[in-house]
Amino acid sequence: MRLEAKLALFNALSKLLLVLLGAAVIPAIVSRVAVAHTDQRLHEKKREVLGLIQRDGLVAFVRQEQAYADYNILKQEYITLTPESAAAPTAATPEEKIFNEPRQVDDEVEDFRILSYRFVSGGRPYRLEIGSSLATVELLEETLRRLALWVLVIGAAITVVTDAAFARFLLRPLGDLISSKLRNVRHPSGFSFTPIPTTTTDFRQLDDSLNEMMRQMQSAFEKEREFMSNVSHELLTPVSILQTRFENMLQDPTLAHVHSLKLVDSQKTLYRLRNTVKTLLLIANIENDQYLREESVSLAAVVADATNELEDRLAQRELHLRVHLEPDFVLLRANQTLLFTLIFNLLSNAIKYNREGGSITVTGLVPPQGGYHLSVADTGPGIAAENLPHLFDRFRRFHASGPKSPEGFGLGLPIAQTIANFHKASITVTSVVGKGSTFTLEFQPPAVD
Repeated sequence: MRLEAKLALFNALSKLLLVLLGAAVIPAIVSRVAVAHTDQRLHEKKREVLGLIQRDGLVAFVRQEQAYADYNILKQEYITLTPESAAAPTAATPEEKIFNEPRQVDDEVEDFRILSYRFVSGGRPYRLEIGSSLATVELLEETLRRLALWVLVIGAAITVVTDAAFARFLLRPLGDLISSKLRNVRHPSGFSFTPIPTTTTDFRQLDDSLNEMMRQMQSAFEKEREFMSNVSHELLTPVSILQTRFENMLQDPTLAHVHSLKLVDSQKTLYRLRNTVKTLLLIANIENDQYLREESVSLAAVVADATNELEDRLAQRELHLRVHLEPDFVLLRANQTLLFTLIFNLLSNAIKYNREGGSITVTGLVPPQGGYHLSVADTGPGIAAENLPHLFDRFRRFHASGPKSPEGFGLGLPIAQTIANFHKASITVTSVVGKGSTFTLEFQPPAVD
């Protein structure tokens, strides 16, 4: 999972947790707020009533020992002012308390939040009660609860979107770094050293570190190529000299037969050494771009040339060759000599590591995404899965060794991969032990100017 997705997921989960926590805590808080709001209204009404009593006197409310009562039309609030008996004990200071209690209003019993205030006026105690229906309090609680939850949910959703947008903006340099510098970079020469535009210090340091590391790798690759090229050139001269000397010695009539056999064996060894040096020099020259790609090459023609060269070896091992290249594919910018070497090596390996009387199938097809796939399949012993990742390493062989095993130094496939890379193509292999292997060349579609 990408870092941006992980941050967005963590952000969404944290906001969801916040919403759930709010849903659990908000009702209790809202209930306290609603009750406090109701109590405040009761106190305000008490002050208003006491102000009216002070202005108009108790006579305006209480007459002839009768209690005063006032209800609103929906019976949601009421005010009563009741004279108490003169025998009731009078407190030095007014008494006030707030409580919940059911009261009968006409024929109905309602729960009320009641403020009871006892005071003395004219030497006589009075009790003032102001009540507010608990249904009104519950309605206020429900309204506040819904409002708080909606505000919480909407706020969480807005923060999720804004945080995701900010995370994407913040991590954009990292995405540019991956897409432009790390993805599909198969060789240091294909790396882009252009700095990534960013104001984040961490990404700037990462970009600088990658550039420096790739510069060092590129320098190491160039030194290796130069060394391989120089060594190959230097080795060809003494190898040629030794080969000439051996040929001259073999022409000496006084040379014993035993010594002649040893010289012939030495010549074979020298011949293999010369071929190895030439192969390494070929790889170095290809990697150093010392070959041109200015020809239009037909893959069907190259396959035909390679199979003609290998007819004797196919007949010697009684191998059946099937070629299906319909349609043909023409590389517009290619090197015919190198392509011949590439396909020749794949076919040669298919012959070398095949069973007697087996078959080789060369198939070409156009995939849906364009380009061209050329595959060479054999019916040989196959390659173990653990050896596939190292198949294109130089000087590594994974087939059976012994007196009858094919000769080679493990350079055929590295050459094939180098030539494929030179033509902007890729080479892959699939294999089943005991059934055979298939090597596939994937050529890219022609570039549109």
